[in-house]
Amino acid sequence: MNQMNTEPHTSEAQGIAVGSSFYAAMRILPRAQRDAMFQIYSFCRQVDDIADSDGPRDVRLAALQQWRVDIDALYAGHPPARVRDYVAPIAQFGMRREDFIAVIDGMEMDVPADIRAPDDATLDLYCDRVASAVGRLSVKVFGLPDDDGILLAHHLGRALQLTNILRDIDEDAGIGRLYLPREMLFHAGITSSDPDVVIASPALPKVCAPLVLRARAHFKKSDEIMKRNKRRNVRAPRIMSKYYGRILELLVKRGFALPRDPVRLGKASKMAILLRYAII
Repeated sequence: MNQMNTEPHTSEAQGIAVGSSFYAAMRILPRAQRDAMFQIYSFCRQVDDIADSDGPRDVRLAALQQWRVDIDALYAGHPPARVRDYVAPIAQFGMRREDFIAVIDGMEMDVPADIRAPDDATLDLYCDRVASAVGRLSVKVFGLPDDDGILLAHHLGRALQLTNILRDIDEDAGIGRLYLPREMLFHAGITSSDPDVVIASPALPKVCAPLVLRARAHFKKSDEIMKRNKRRNVRAPRIMSKYYGRILELLVKRGFALPRDPVRLGKASKMAILLRYAII
């Protein structure tokens, strides 16, 4: 489950949800940057689909390993057909092999067994791999300086992923996964790691509250980094940040006790963010 989740109504050419925050944020980029970001998206989507499929676990592990082999071949100068289109963006923007591999490693964390109540360090590693590593690839394309780019990827990636986790608690439980850290569960008095038990617990809001604070802190840090960089270099990540920051606050307003209606950002709110941070 990575931060590039999409909704229905996809772009036929790219398989990208036209109404998604990712699509809106990337469409404002110049052509070369936009194409590079769509390549990153395509890669993430393909490895995520493997991890989230209902195929045998050994088959999924083998498929992810083949992606590692293909990425290694790509960087060795012998790209297989499915990654041949990555050659030009990598040459132009300097995206690192290690970050592609980290994304695969993150997706693989869900495959040997479904993640259920990881310890806090494992949750942070998961967020780094499935979200911040995507950010490290992306900031190369956006043109941020290396130091601030890595910092932005660290904080914004975690902010987006924690928001995803808080938004998708019930959906994840439906496929047997629980990303809430065990330390926070224990602190709230929940000793079970069964997703169905946890999502029905009246103590769930106590588990979610510190994750909300953590996500807000990461959003704040990412805002500080973006403010000190050129506006044109941070337009796309700023739009993503504002979309997801708004979703987080809608989750807080709704609350985490039962019943929990799905939270989505409306078209008017999306358009307001887009106008403010992309056009005005």
